[in-house]
Amino acid sequence: MTWLEPIGARIHPANFGPMRASSTHARIEGSCGDTMEFWLSMEDVTVLKATFTTDGCETSVACGSAAAHLSQGRSLGEIRKIRPIDVLDLIGQGDNEEAHHCADLALRTLGKALEFHERNLKAKKEPCAGGCGETCAEPSCEGCGQDAACSRPPLDAGVGQVRRRLLVMSGMGGVGKSTVAVNLAMGFAAEGLSVGLLDVDLHGPSVPRLLGLDHETLHMEGGTLLPVELGPLKVMSMGFALQPGQAAIWRGPMKAGVVDQFVQQVQWGPLDMLVVDCPPGTGDEHLSVHQALGALEGAVIVTTPQEVATLDARKAITFCRTAGIPVLGILENMSGFVCPACGTCTPIFREGGGQLLAEELGLPFLGALPLDPEVGAGGEAGLPRLYAGGDEGAARAFRPVLQALLQGSGAPVR
Repeated sequence: MTWLEPIGARIHPANFGPMRASSTHARIEGSCGDTMEFWLSMEDVTVLKATFTTDGCETSVACGSAAAHLSQGRSLGEIRKIRPIDVLDLIGQGDNEEAHHCADLALRTLGKALEFHERNLKAKKEPCAGGCGETCAEPSCEGCGQDAACSRPPLDAGVGQVRRRLLVMSGMGGVGKSTVAVNLAMGFAAEGLSVGLLDVDLHGPSVPRLLGLDHETLHMEGGTLLPVELGPLKVMSMGFALQPGQAAIWRGPMKAGVVDQFVQQVQWGPLDMLVVDCPPGTGDEHLSVHQALGALEGAVIVTTPQEVATLDARKAITFCRTAGIPVLGILENMSGFVCPACGTCTPIFREGGGQLLAEELGLPFLGALPLDPEVGAGGEAGLPRLYAGGDEGAARAFRPVLQALLQGSGAPVR
């Protein structure tokens, strides 16, 4: 049996990668430094499907794949009888003692995911002995609403009650994508919609600073994360978990876990719109957020006029088309500088790159936003200014962009 299939420079099995709408999930970092994750689709106590990821060696990949395969179609009791030697025998390394820790890590991670599933099953059957009226994974917990032992999230956790999900993407950094995302979210909220803003730029989270929330930290309630509320806007960002100057130095599987947590374990509640500020490029976070969010309204692609930016924007569009994500349109930022004294617009880069790209690819051109010192100053001060409107500069150019997205999404325009 062939467990591994070549994909580029790395060898990955067919059951490698996060699973959309999984029943349970677990992640463990082994003593060797490798991180293993498992996603399981369950029917009562039987595993219907299993997938995994690991940042370890090829033996770790093979062991994870074999463990996932051995679990499928089996009950919890049957899976707990699987031993590391069974995994190693399946991949033809039964005599390799050094590979034992890889098989052990795979089975421990699989077992942890099953343990979480058992707790959820138990939570549906046993009332809280603490008298709080909730159902809990631990019948001995007291004060379930504040106890992390209660593994069942509140009914408003996750994105199940979010009507529309909008990605803001760019092919490269430095084009003002986060500024656009923040102002779109604030603009939708100003129109009377209930809006969430999710910042999945894990390595460069700038949303807290742009909104003046860089002093905020993460808070939990009942085992789920609470978004930071700014008026009618709910915000979640990795920036709330990092100290100033601290870097998130993570590999792919860890990033996938964080993105999944930000999507599924945050008390978003009922929302008309969730705006997602994606990192530049087309990497792990984009795949993870697409898998975690499910059905998407579409993506707005932000670029600047010069050719190097539009070339990278084209890659973002290719990603969307490959992943089946509708492209709502292209927005050209930094499209000339408007002199505050005379009102003359002077191109800083080439002209019309975003519009030419939209015409070439048959996509809507949402508009062109000029460079505006007021927008930059507002971002530094934590006071986004595009959405507030006005008759000058970028704020004036932003208004039809916001209205086009409101009308295109079917949201009411007030």
